Amino acid sequence: MQDYNIKRGHGAKVEGSGLEGIVRDIFGNANIDTEGFVRTSYGALRELRARVGSPGVLQVETRMDPGVDDETAMSTIALYNRFLLEATGYTTKERKKKAQKG
Repeated sequence: MQDYNIKRGHGAKVEGSGLEGIVRDIFGNANIDTEGFVRTSYGALRELRARVGSPGVLQVETRMDPGVDDETAMSTIALYNRFLLEATGYTTKERKKKAQKG
């Protein structure tokens, strides 16, 4: 499970059904499991589970399919990064910088 900080003022976008909407818009489908995680699968992502844990923290768990072709892998990574941007408000570069500080 990976924790990602949510940018200040961005939390309202993922509250309630917001996170489910983001997942559905980006990956095409989304379901809520019994633990409150939004779940989906797409391309190289066998499974993505995400939820807002403690305030200001997005929890994400992924299972990947290592057997996909390069094009599928690259498009999946691009959509995953778009998902993290929409859900956290931070770009890949900003997330990397925060991770190095933390």
